[in-house]
Amino acid sequence: MNERGVMDGRLALELAGTIRHDGSGGMADDLDGVEGTARWLTTAAGLPPDCAAPPVDEELHAQVVTLRGAVRTLFARVVGPDRPDPADTRPPAPDRDALALLNAAAARQAVVPRLRWEGPDAPTVEFAPGGGCPDTVATLARAAIAFLEGPDRERLRVCAAPRCERYFVQAHGRQQWCGTSCGNRARAARHYRRHAAART
Repeated sequence: MNERGVMDGRLALELAGTIRHDGSGGMADDLDGVEGTARWLTTAAGLPPDCAAPPVDEELHAQVVTLRGAVRTLFARVVGPDRPDPADTRPPAPDRDALALLNAAAARQAVVPRLRWEGPDAPTVEFAPGGGCPDTVATLARAAIAFLEGPDRERLRVCAAPRCERYFVQAHGRQQWCGTSCGNRARAARHYRRHAAART
């Protein structure tokens, strides 16, 4: 958590990446149902380790899925203003609605200043969640805010491999795919198309 009380933005990529290619030509949703959401929250790398994962019910599941939709809408805006989120089968929320939802979710957890004064140095202020363990939805929303305001936003891309809708941060200027397996699938698809065209 930084000095403004927001989480590492990489958690937002994890949340957006819960919709992904399943390796068999279809799509997988890691937040499918209450059990899927509970499983993902238990393993998500960016959630605070000092708090046990909250019990997941239908309401929390719905809130996390709704927040994911808002994050993916805003990610789609970064990648290309005219490009809808390719993984969303429902009409995407307008950007302003997604932004309002994200900000409202982030506000669910108070952030309080704490004064630190050690040794002869001047005192410093750190910011931490108020009221015990951070609210899960607020934590996810703040991670998205951290990502969208940070330097990685400029390198955000959506995977160009067939049927993969995963967002990733481009490591170098020519990277088109989220990972090696997607690169291999994309090259195989290109090879198949070239050979099919040559046969006709």
